[in-house]
Amino acid sequence: KNDPKEWHKDPSLLTDIEKNLAHKIQKETQELVGDLVEQAAKASGMENVVIAGGYGLNCVNNYYLKKRFPNLNIYVEPISHDGGTVIGAAKLVYHDKKNDFTKRPQTSIYYGPEYSTEFIKSSLLQYQDKFNTFEGSPKVVAELLSENNIVAVYQGRSEAGPRALGNRSILYNPTDPNGKDFVNQVKGREWFRPFAGSVLEEYANDWFDMAGMDSSPFMMYAVDVLPEKKDKIKAITHVDDTCRIQTVSKKQNEEYYNIISEFNKITNVPIVFNTSFNLAGDPLVETVDDAVDAVLRSKMKYIYFPELKLIIEKK
Repeated sequence: KNDPKEWHKDPSLLTDIEKNLAHKIQKETQELVGDLVEQAAKASGMENVVIAGGYGLNCVNNYYLKKRFPNLNIYVEPISHDGGTVIGAAKLVYHDKKNDFTKRPQTSIYYGPEYSTEFIKSSLLQYQDKFNTFEGSPKVVAELLSENNIVAVYQGRSEAGPRALGNRSILYNPTDPNGKDFVNQVKGREWFRPFAGSVLEEYANDWFDMAGMDSSPFMMYAVDVLPEKKDKIKAITHVDDTCRIQTVSKKQNEEYYNIISEFNKITNVPIVFNTSFNLAGDPLVETVDDAVDAVLRSKMKYIYFPELKLIIEKK
């Protein structure tokens, strides 16, 4: 009876029929994928399983597989599309041609273009009448977040996969009970869409059931929030008490790690609310112009540029 195009505007238009259907599709498809994994493992006698393709981005399914098959070594490709396939093909040819089968784990997916600090500065000059500027640091960003300000971060090379991992991210306070609704409104997203959390790697098991994992650097799993912690991070805890997480180490992304660490000093929560730096319907920002445009077209005010130690604030 209801127009699906209107569901994102009014929660009351979403009935139990739609909710149950979505739950049923998720539950039954992940069980079928699990059956395929089980069959393949038995037929091949191998314990190494690679998950890729579009369904590989289903972080609920990936966590289900981790818990169902604790004895399998499951690797979920963070660039689960043609780009990741190309990388895999290139690695295969390299190993074959060099006759070198040394394992080189993928430790980073910051594969985007590089921009010099001079280029970033020159790009910002044309917007100087639209922004105030002040000195920025992880501590200043953490203070803004603790006061329930949205702060976008623009640094280094962009992420190759569809996840924002601290280089093209919008950050917020995960302890704000109204955080999900607020940021969804600012980004123009559907009301029901949840957000991710970036947690200091060494604290991950204190806040989440990691299903045996020490880390999840590419945000490929929606894990259970520990019962005693879920009320502390309501903005990023989904209705099923899960959260899609990214673990952050200093080696992986030092500037982002320092922001979360400073936030932890203020709030005793070693986690920040993280979502992709874009507005609904737009791709993730790539250039400085993209970043500034997104802020000018929304209610966001702040962008932090770590390489410049600079924060710009919309006038």
